[in-house]
Parts: sequence; C-alpha cells; structure tokens
Amino acid sequence: MDKIFRGRIWKMPDDVDTDTIIPGRRGTIPTLEEMGKYAFELLRPEFAAESKPGDIIVGGKNFGCGSSREQAPAVIGVNGVKIVIAKSFARIFFRNGFNKGLLLIECDGIQEACEDGDIIEVEVNKCVRVNGKEFPINQIPENLFKIVEDGGLAESTKKRNALLKQQGVK
Repeated sequence: MDKIFRGRIWKMPDDVDTDTIIPGRRGTIPTLEEMGKYAFELLRPEFAAESKPGDIIVGGKNFGCGSSREQAPAVIGVNGVKIVIAKSFARIFFRNGFNKGLLLIECDGIQEACEDGDIIEVEVNKCVRVNGKEFPINQIPENLFKIVEDGGLAESTKKRNALLKQQGVK
C-alpha cells in the first residue's frame, strides 16, 4: 500500500457523531453497500451520491463520538473514502475505523486551511499538505497501518492465519 495519497476534501464540523454518519434507523439495512447510500444523510445529503474513491474527509474535534456502531466507519469506506483526518477522534470510533480498514489521522490546524473540494496530499507518518501549507501528523503504528493495508482487522487476521498455516504453525 502506498504511503502517499491525494484526494478531494469533504470537510466536516466538530463532534460528528456516529448517528450523523449513519442514523441508527438505517442499521437494519441488510448490506453495507445499501446502507452506504445514507451516509451523512442529515449533515451532507449529497455525500453518498457525489463521493468518489480516493476522497478524504477532514473533520474537527471528537469525530465519531456517540455509539460504538461499527457501521459508521464501514459506510464511510463503502463510499470510497479510505482516510479521515480530524483534530481528534472518539476512542471507540478510532478503534472501529482501523478495524474496518479506514486510515485515521489526527492533525490539528488543517481544518482552518482547507475547504470542501480542495485537494489534499497525505504522506503517512510525516505530514499533510493543502493549499501550499504543510501540517505534521501523528505517527500510525505499523501494526495499525498493516490492518488498513489488508482491508481491515478481519481480512488481516485471515491473511495472517493463512500465512501461519502455510508455515505449518497450528
């Protein structure tokens, strides 16, 4: 997996909770693909129809607060977004995000330097660049980056187990 990404920004405010990402009433939809059509429907109703693979969400503080619903980071990924950059993340969303294959990056200051539609460049474990400005970012531990690279925790575990089986480890 590359460690340099470029994408179009979807800018979100502070305190975007999991019910804003995917309302609880949509939790009974049988597939993530169908559920993804309702991502951010109350905050950004155009998101599901207009998001494209490679787009990047830039949020404020406390992104993903609220319930522990795993569907929230999953529907972001279903819509083609693989990176969310925020001032801070709610703890359970942070863990669920990586488990679902999202790359979550904490960065302060970028939110004031960008707008919807701007192009952002992310150099993992180094910085983000937007509109001629560069911002340092927190380090992503290699084990978490590997989970994202493999497509989430379940896929990463399958790959690791297959490798161990291939090596004769029981």
